[in-house]
Order: sequence, then C-alpha cells, then structure tokens
Amino acid sequence: MMQQREVTDTHNTTWACVQAYTGVDSTVAAEAAERSETTGGAVPVVCTPTGGAQTVRLELGKDWFENLSDEELTAAIEAAQ
Repeated sequence: MMQQREVTDTHNTTWACVQAYTGVDSTVAAEAAERSETTGGAVPVVCTPTGGAQTVRLELGKDWFENLSDEELTAAIEAAQ
C-alpha cells in the first residue's frame, strides 16, 4: 500500500507527497526503488499540489515519511519550486 503524506504550505496549497516506486507490489518496482536511492541515502519523493502549482520532485532521506517535520517538508517543496 502506498503511503501518502499531506502538508499545507504558507500559500494554503495542500501537497500530497509519495516516495517514487512505493505501493507497486512487484520485484521490478522494488528493484527500481532500490536503484533510485542515491549514494547519500536520499530517495525520490514526488509532491503533487492542489490548485495551480506544479508538481515537484524532491530527494529526501529514506526516513522522510516518519521523521521529516511538516515545516521541513514544506520548506523543501518551496525550495524546489
């Protein structure tokens, strides 16, 4: 099951963020997720907004879902725009 995390930024835009390749139950998806991890341990995360903003792609630590605060996640989104 894909885990999705939602945050709202200072412009009142709600962002739905998911780690790329999660939620797909296959060997190929698991391999793709493993290969997408950077040497520094970052993983690709895609954040899709409500409204007119454009989707952003982030590289965050593997533990982003549990350990990155909402403020840190929205700051990363804003920096990527």
